[in-house]
Amino acid sequence: MPPPSDIVKVAIEWPGAFPKLMEIDQKKPLSAIIKEVCEGWSLGNHENFALQNADSTNFYITEKNRSDIKNGSILRLTTSPSQTAAQLHERIQSSSMDAKLEALKDLANSSRDVTFAQEFINLDGISLLTQMVESGTERYQKLQKIMKPCFGDLLSFTLTAFVELMDHGIVSWDTFSVAFIKKIAGYVNKSAMDTAVLQRSLAILESMVLNSQDLYQKVAQEITIGQLIPHLQGTDQDIQTYTIAVINALFLKAPEDKRQEMAHILAQKQLRSIILSNVIRSPKPINDEMAHQLYVLQVLTFNLLEDRMMTKMDPQDQAQRDIIFELRRIAFDVECEPNNSGSIEKRKSMYTRDYKKLGFINHVNPAMDFTQIPPGMLALDNMLYFARHHQDAYIRIVLENSSREDKHECPFGRSSIELTKMLCETLKVGELPSENCHDFHPMFFTHDRSFEEFFCICIQLLNKTWKEMRATSEDFNKVMQVVREQIMRALTQKPNSLDQLKSRLQNLSYTEILKIRQSERMNQEDFQSRPILELREKIQPEIMELIKQQRLNRLCDGTCFRKISSRRRQDKFWYCRLSPNHKVLHYGDLEESPQGEVSHDLLQEKLPVADIKAVVTGKDCPHMKEKGALKQNKEVLELAFSVLYESDEYLNFIAPDKHEYCVWTDGLNALLGKEMTSDFTKSDMDTLLSMEMKLRLLDLENIQIPEAPPPIPKEPSNYDFVYDCN
Repeated sequence: MPPPSDIVKVAIEWPGAFPKLMEIDQKKPLSAIIKEVCEGWSLGNHENFALQNADSTNFYITEKNRSDIKNGSILRLTTSPSQTAAQLHERIQSSSMDAKLEALKDLANSSRDVTFAQEFINLDGISLLTQMVESGTERYQKLQKIMKPCFGDLLSFTLTAFVELMDHGIVSWDTFSVAFIKKIAGYVNKSAMDTAVLQRSLAILESMVLNSQDLYQKVAQEITIGQLIPHLQGTDQDIQTYTIAVINALFLKAPEDKRQEMAHILAQKQLRSIILSNVIRSPKPINDEMAHQLYVLQVLTFNLLEDRMMTKMDPQDQAQRDIIFELRRIAFDVECEPNNSGSIEKRKSMYTRDYKKLGFINHVNPAMDFTQIPPGMLALDNMLYFARHHQDAYIRIVLENSSREDKHECPFGRSSIELTKMLCETLKVGELPSENCHDFHPMFFTHDRSFEEFFCICIQLLNKTWKEMRATSEDFNKVMQVVREQIMRALTQKPNSLDQLKSRLQNLSYTEILKIRQSERMNQEDFQSRPILELREKIQPEIMELIKQQRLNRLCDGTCFRKISSRRRQDKFWYCRLSPNHKVLHYGDLEESPQGEVSHDLLQEKLPVADIKAVVTGKDCPHMKEKGALKQNKEVLELAFSVLYESDEYLNFIAPDKHEYCVWTDGLNALLGKEMTSDFTKSDMDTLLSMEMKLRLLDLENIQIPEAPPPIPKEPSNYDFVYDCN
């Protein structure tokens, strides 16, 4: 007879004694179990004791998390969280430097546990730590020269404990004084500061800025971009990452009217070139977190274009109309005619002719072309930049199309407007950065006006493709589709510079695009004759079974998932994998992302597959409903899924990427006997089915496949040719 489900067999440790094996009844109060354990070792005052996990986390067992205890778990009897918090609260105020250092080290380690953190915060522990940072460390400033390592460690553990305690979200960030902010900013502003202290200080500043508009203003007053820049010129990638994260946070929270001013300061301080030489072109490979911060900076930089993109041209604004006159002047090298030269009709006729050559839709009043948003005035800005900075190419394009027949000319004005709109869509101008994305492009860090330069390259590509396609005005949308494909294919190769982008686009001519499309069509061959369709239907279940096995095998290998927290850099991880017999999901927390396979023994938690009731995705997941607006971005929603078990219990996942999301949702649906519906399954089915069909039809090359089966031949007169194996 199996043991009752409420009984869990565990081992309990106590220093100086042999571990005790005992059965815990989950229906009994935790205090009664602790009392029983204490009596076994003849310990009084059982209310001063608690149980904690005897693993690297050392997290306390509470009534809330006791259901996580599994058979075979090792627990430790220890002092209660309130008593431990009180002891540490007292120890960190010790007059002995060594005792204080040891206490702060223990505090930094214990603060990761929310149960302990709550108790320590109840003792006004956060205030104590901030006071120590504000004034307590002053006592040791004199000792800093002789005891620099000790001083660095003391401050480092203090700040680590502070960061861990704040990470639980129990205390609001709005409660901190200007003196504390000045102190933290001071550690960042010092040139020679302990690396660990600098890391924690940058993390605290980033959290302050992101979590409180009031603190953003105070931090912005204390720290300047100029003071952050030197930290990017070192070789420590973690410090560089934290520094860019603070710059991004200041950028993100700055009022709209301040962002352009901040961008101007960043340009003056040559932030882009410093990042290019010290980070992107550094011999060290760029890790995921750095890639994310560079992506965020790229998005925030392009978002500065949103204002111009959403601004309509005012046809009555003379300054804006002068830009169009400037485009005409550069193209046709005409001096601005004095008002009395020729009749008004003659001048209007001349302007209309020139505007038609420039490719505007409205030849009489081109200003009307820029009233569509997006791209608004941004398109006109791009055209003027191209005309001024790439004058020869601009004049060549305009004059070349002026000399063509009307129907074959590539309209420069209309093309520029549509191309600007397409580039804004491609680079997602105006959208907030995604929480999970690492998709930065090195080439955008190689030029101060990278968007405009990108436009200049693409408008020349558009003109070239127009000629290659021998397009007419009716083909305008077709040309734009080909140009979009050329640009997207070139961007996926992540060129390191704008020159490299040019050479990639040169190789992606219209002829090459046609070849690629033809090749893709051949790979997606779809014969429509009945015998072929019947063969497809016959082998489809075999392929689906093969895909199902692959998904389950991947689940057995397991995946490392990231726990999304309010601070990205101190990520917590957990691992989940399916048992080889497909009966149980094993999972558990990890300190860091694993480098290889994680064994079942390290994963303490279990979830029987038989208990799983449903798999939900996206907005239906409970952890997506709980997240704030900052987290509720499209990318995270697309990677979220949850497993429902028991009455109202969920196991929540956020996949590292789209591939893993498809693997896990498919695998879990396969375990539940449901259909695998992901895009990944469809893609695999198409690929494997196409390959299998081609293999089976290899011998049918150049043979006409009949619509009807051939007639059955007559029976032979005798069966002498049959060989009896027996």
